[in-house]
Amino acid sequence: MNTLGLLLMNPLLNPSYGLIVWTLFAFLAVLFILKKFAWKPILKSLKERETSIEDALRSADKAREAMESLKSDNEKLLQQARAEREQMLREARDTKDAIINEAKGKATSEANRLLQMAREAITNEKLAAITELKNQVATLSIEIAEKILREQLKDAAKQKELAEKYLKEVKMN
Repeated sequence: MNTLGLLLMNPLLNPSYGLIVWTLFAFLAVLFILKKFAWKPILKSLKERETSIEDALRSADKAREAMESLKSDNEKLLQQARAEREQMLREARDTKDAIINEAKGKATSEANRLLQMAREAITNEKLAAITELKNQVATLSIEIAEKILREQLKDAAKQKELAEKYLKEVKMN
């Protein structure tokens, strides 16, 4: 027999009417049983599954929107924090500059005051030295004049002559 003949004799390729009827009857019975007992629960679980998936998608969308809102809020907060930090740094720099300028001013005024005090002290010391020098010159002048007068007045005739000279000067005045 040839191959085609064998294929045609195969009951699956050439089914009998009884097999078709019983297969159709079994299929309809299974379909009826499935429709009666399993179809509603299957459809119900598919509907629940579809609803839960939709709810999950809506929740995911809400969560994404919330995350975007939080992200924008975080950006705003970050910008505010940066602005506050810059303001604080600016204020700190201004305060630092003010303190430095105040310290420089105080140091300058203190240096000027000390310089003025030093000048006054130098002037006072200079005047004291000049006065002391004048006193010493006067003392030396008196001592020298005294020595000269003693030397000149050893002789009695010179004493008499000097006394008369001073008397004449006194009478003229």
